Amino acid sequence: MEQALISKKELLQRYGISYGALYRWKRKGLIPEDWFIKKSAVTGQETFFPEELICQRIELIQSQKDDIPLDDLAKQFREEAPRQSLILKTVFGERSFLTHEIQSIYFENSKGERKDILQQVLQLCRQEQD
Repeated sequence: MEQALISKKELLQRYGISYGALYRWKRKGLIPEDWFIKKSAVTGQETFFPEELICQRIELIQSQKDDIPLDDLAKQFREEAPRQSLILKTVFGERSFLTHEIQSIYFENSKGERKDILQQVLQLCRQEQD
C-alpha cells in the first residue's frame, strides 16, 4: 500500500503556515529532510510530504510552539527518533530511510515479478539491535 502524499501548497493552506516557517522548521530539525519528496508535475517539480506524518508533526509544532522554544522541541524530536536507517546507495547518490517509516521493499526480477523483502530487512535490523 502506497502512503498518501500531500502537496506543499495544500499543506501550507491547510495549516495557515508560510513557506518561510515550513523551511525554518526544516532547518531547525523539526521536520526531517527525507519527508520533502520532490516529484515531477505538469508545472515542473513540486514538493510533497507523507500526509499522515507531516500533518501530525505540524499539528504538534503548532500546539507547542508558544510554550516550548523551537530548538527544545527539535531536540525532543531528535531524542525520540529511532537510530536505525536503511541506506540505498546508487550511481545517482545515496538516500537514507528511517526503518520505522518503510512500508515495503521489493525485489523485482527480469520478468517484472516482485517479492516483498521488507520482513527480511527488518529482521536484520532487529538482529543488529541485540
